[in-house]
Amino acid sequence: MEWRDEGIILGTRKHGETSAILEVMTRAHGRHLGLVRGGRSRKQQPVLQPGNRVDLLWRARLDEHLGTFQAEAIEMNAARLMDSAVAVYGLQTMAAHLRLLPERDAHGGLYETLAVMIAHLDDADAAGELVARFELLILDELGFGLDLSQCAATGVRQDLAYVSPKSGRAVSRQAGAPWHDKMLALPAFLQRGSGLRADPAALEDAFRLTGFFFTRHVYEPRGLEPPDARAGFLAALRRHHAPGKVPAAETTGQ
Repeated sequence: MEWRDEGIILGTRKHGETSAILEVMTRAHGRHLGLVRGGRSRKQQPVLQPGNRVDLLWRARLDEHLGTFQAEAIEMNAARLMDSAVAVYGLQTMAAHLRLLPERDAHGGLYETLAVMIAHLDDADAAGELVARFELLILDELGFGLDLSQCAATGVRQDLAYVSPKSGRAVSRQAGAPWHDKMLALPAFLQRGSGLRADPAALEDAFRLTGFFFTRHVYEPRGLEPPDARAGFLAALRRHHAPGKVPAAETTGQ
C-alpha cells in the first residue's frame, strides 16, 4: 500500500531510540499517523515540528497498519508560530479538536481551513476569531452544527442576538428578550457576512458558546475533559487583550 499527499503536522512522539510517530492532517487522507525512521535526527527534527506543511509518502504492507512516512518540508511555519503563546496554544487546540474526528476520514475543507489559519495564527488580534470559527466547523463536521442563519422563532435574519441552548439555533433580540437570561449570546462577528471584528467581550461570548455545545454533545457523552490547550489559548488571548499591555517591541527593546 502506498500514497502521496500533502499534510500539516499536528504533533510527534518518540518511538524507540531514533524514530518518531508523526501525526498529520492531510488533504485527502484525513488525520493520519505513521512512523518516521530517523525522525529524531538533527536533519529531521526541524521538519517534523507542529505547524509545518510537508509532502508525505506513506507506505504499509496492509492498509490498516501504522505504516511509515517519508516527509519533506514544503512550508516551515513552526519557528514563526513558536514565538507566540497564542499561536502555540491555538495550534494545539485545533489539533485536539481534529482528534475528535475518526482517524483517516477525509475532511478536505478542514485541511484547507487549517492551512489558512496557520498562515495567520501568529496574529493574536485575528487568532481568536479564527479559532472560534474553526470550533464551529468542527461541531458541524461532528454532526452538531449550529444554525446561525435565521431566528428559530420568527425566521428573521436581522438582529440575531442569542442562541438557544436546547436547539443550537439563533434567536433574534426581540424574540429572545423574555428568556435572555437562559440564552447563549451570539457575537455579531460569527454571523455569516457580517464583516465585523471581534472585541475581547465578543470573543469570550464566542468561546462560551462553542464550549457549551462541545461539552454537551462531545466531551460529556465521550467521558472527556476539554483540552488543556484550549484553556491555555484563552488565557493567552486574555493576556494579549489585557488593558495597559506593553507592546512586544517595547518589551524587547526594539
